Amino acid sequence: MSVELSGFIPSPSSGVWNLGPLPVRAYALCILIGIVVAVWVGNRRWVARGGKAGFITDVALWAVPFGIVGARLYHVTTDYSTYFGPNGLGLGAALKIWNGGLGIWGAVAGGALGAWIACRRAGVLLPPLADAIAPGVAFAQAIGRWGNWFNQELFGSPTDLPWGLTIDPANRPSGFAQYETFHPTFLYESLWCVLVALIVIWADKRFQLGHGRAFALYVFAYCVGRLVFELVRIDNATLILGVRVNVFTSILVAIAAAVYFVISAIKSPGREASVYREPTDREPQPVPV
Repeated sequence: MSVELSGFIPSPSSGVWNLGPLPVRAYALCILIGIVVAVWVGNRRWVARGGKAGFITDVALWAVPFGIVGARLYHVTTDYSTYFGPNGLGLGAALKIWNGGLGIWGAVAGGALGAWIACRRAGVLLPPLADAIAPGVAFAQAIGRWGNWFNQELFGSPTDLPWGLTIDPANRPSGFAQYETFHPTFLYESLWCVLVALIVIWADKRFQLGHGRAFALYVFAYCVGRLVFELVRIDNATLILGVRVNVFTSILVAIAAAVYFVISAIKSPGREASVYREPTDREPQPVPV
């Protein structure tokens, strides 16, 4: 028997707009807007910490490509059967990032590698850079999650709450065809990311966080919310002992962030005196003019 529900949040009929021969994909647009916001917020915080204006844009040129590759690799690896298992979609589908599927853990790892390369080239310390960009990253995630809304993906279990999200029959998982409205986990996570960003901004100002602790706070707070959202979602996912793999990832990463925060606060209280590395004997020294 079909369960007829009336969702308060409708899903878009399409996530692609065609400007002549050029398709504009909402998923990609949300990611791009998020990147712009992250760079803008990060640049303001970086300058306030004593960094050079515009450097965050330079970092983004390294961090964004590395982050996208890392995000896709994480998604495909943790959802391997979807692409390369029996009846898998194949390598071509694995490369189509515009259809959705970017893992935040891979994005952070890949983006961190790109940022580290940019910092090494400029003689900048990575921890204060991470602290500066942390809220912006959270804001970018909040905006990027709306791409899932356009793709009608990554929603939660059925619900008759007033804010239930309507999902087209073609996008409902097997076993849920009789339901029309589902938990809008994209919205839950988006709102949570905004809250995380505000918490980090407040805590950083109130306690003068340094040495990567603002970034660690962002990671910990995000993981707490992500753990809850993963328990609500019903999309296909790799399971370990019957539990979604991202549940384990959230727990492990949250613990690592908390441990780093505590140890860093004990060993290096306060903020860095400078955001720049001290030159070593193996590095070229500045020439007096």
